[in-house]
Amino acid sequence: MERMSMAELTFTTAALIASTALQTARELGLKPMAAAVLDSAGHPLAVLRDEHASFLRPQIATGKARGCLGMGFGGRELARRAQAMPAFFDAINSLTGGEVIPVAGGVLIRSATGQVLGAIGLSGDTSDNDERCALEGIAAVGLQADCGDPQVA
Repeated sequence: MERMSMAELTFTTAALIASTALQTARELGLKPMAAAVLDSAGHPLAVLRDEHASFLRPQIATGKARGCLGMGFGGRELARRAQAMPAFFDAINSLTGGEVIPVAGGVLIRSATGQVLGAIGLSGDTSDNDERCALEGIAAVGLQADCGDPQVA
């Protein structure tokens, strides 16, 4: 597997992260998922859907990743803030056309030095299980995961 040390997320690494996350879901017997890996500017590098996942899963996964990138923290912190400031997040979703989904399952991808390289979103099972698969995908390529909860990584 490709290990990253540079300051960018490549297509090859993104595809490995996404495919590992989906394979993890299958191995754990979870519901069919989709994974979206975006670069630091929010552009998709790899969007994969298990053939049994519903057609909305890629968009939901992308919304989870986009929210993390747009706000600068992982899905768990986004969820806490959305609950505390619903009007603010309603405004954000109005600005983005509904493209921010502030729940667990969106995870920032960081370099060893903490630089944000991109984000992954997973959708298909519970938010906790989505996040678990995202973390496995990121770990498989030797990068750091930031899910918005310092106790989870």
